[in-house]
Amino acid sequence: MFEDFYCEQVLNGKISIQKVLETENVLAYYHTRPFWETHIVVIPKKHISSLLTLEKEDEKVFLELFSVIRQVSENVVKEKGAARVLTNLGKYQESKHLHFHINSGNQIKPDNEV
Repeated sequence: MFEDFYCEQVLNGKISIQKVLETENVLAYYHTRPFWETHIVVIPKKHISSLLTLEKEDEKVFLELFSVIRQVSENVVKEKGAARVLTNLGKYQESKHLHFHINSGNQIKPDNEV
C-alpha cells in the first residue's frame, strides 16, 4: 500500500480517474474503489498529511477545499437527495494525504474490504 496514494498515484497521473470538479488547488473525483453507490473524493493538490497538520499558510487551500466540498455535496444532494461528508484521522486514515469523502446511497463494500 502507498503511504500517500493521492500524491503517488492520483496527482502523478499513474491511475485513471473520473474528475468531478477541479480548481487550481483542489481535485474532486469518483473514488477508484467506491464503498458507496455514489463515492467522491476531494483532495488538495498540495501535500497536506491530515486535518491535524494544517498550517496557517494552508488557509487559502483549505478554504478552496471546502468550497469544492460544498459545491460537490450540493450537487449530490440535488441528484440523490442526501450526502455524507467525512474524513479520517490517525489509524483510520489509510493514505496520509488530507482527503474528504462525499458519499450517498447504500454501502456497496464493507469498510474493512480492501
